[in-house]
Amino acid sequence: MDLELSQIFAPVQEDLARVRTELMSLSNVRFPWLSQVLEYVMKGAGKGLRPALTLLSGRFYRYNLQRLLPMAVSAELMHNSTLVHDDAIDKSSVRHGQTTVNKLWGDDIAILLGDYLFAKAGEYVAETQNPRVVKLFSQTLATISSGEINQFLYSFKLEQTREDYYKRIAGKTASLFSLATESGAILSDAPAEAVDILRDYGHNLGIAFQIVDDILDFVADEKTLGKPVGSDLAQGTLTLPAMIILERHPQDNPVKRLFETRDAKYRPVAIEMARDPSVVEESYKVAAGYCSRACMRLHLLPDNPARQSLIDLADYVIKRRK
Repeated sequence: MDLELSQIFAPVQEDLARVRTELMSLSNVRFPWLSQVLEYVMKGAGKGLRPALTLLSGRFYRYNLQRLLPMAVSAELMHNSTLVHDDAIDKSSVRHGQTTVNKLWGDDIAILLGDYLFAKAGEYVAETQNPRVVKLFSQTLATISSGEINQFLYSFKLEQTREDYYKRIAGKTASLFSLATESGAILSDAPAEAVDILRDYGHNLGIAFQIVDDILDFVADEKTLGKPVGSDLAQGTLTLPAMIILERHPQDNPVKRLFETRDAKYRPVAIEMARDPSVVEESYKVAAGYCSRACMRLHLLPDNPARQSLIDLADYVIKRRK
């Protein structure tokens, strides 16, 4: 039986509710317009995956909620700030089925709001009073920013390898997953080997998560996705399913024509090719490999409900459809 996220997060569900309460409290500010935008963003926040990873990773040794809670809040704020910035840069109008901040209030407000959320994330991480975690937070912010710059510079460029793609999503998505797991381990006074295991888990799970995201960008419907199908192609972002098409049809294909001409008429054909069952299967196989790698050393951690949750979460990531 496939588990729901609420079941997977059971060992930390009560504390996750405290994270959500803290996030919603951010809208209690003196400026009515800022309060309105913050409330809108926090209500539209996602599944709470990154805070859950922080809390679950802190469950193996000394679980100190006073230290872990601000880090869990920080991880979610950092995630949301990147989404607000991404949407403004990409001129996106919908995210998770909700109109984006930039669409409602303009790009300038969106960029400034993203900056505000980054600043609040830094404020929360400082509450951990752990210099190692504060430094890790700063390094992750730099990694994410450089990853976004890299994606922007390589838009509509065909000269990219799979290795380039994995490096890009490692910076864009996996770095925040590994921040969540590594910081949770550090803040629970985990030994060095356990910190390393949980960092690797977050890194590999994050890559698998992004690959599945990139598959769903082609195969899911707009209602399920919460955004237009084929958004990555529209932005000139080369993802794994599109790369497989290029590898199989190197001479001529709709992805190549779209990137060379930027003519939108090629996009529906490219989307149709990416939906080919063999392309989808190969992409999921790559993602499954990263999920297996994520779980490879979990057996070396203490056997408790949190360990099973991390295993179940890897299974959830590979089976998710939205």
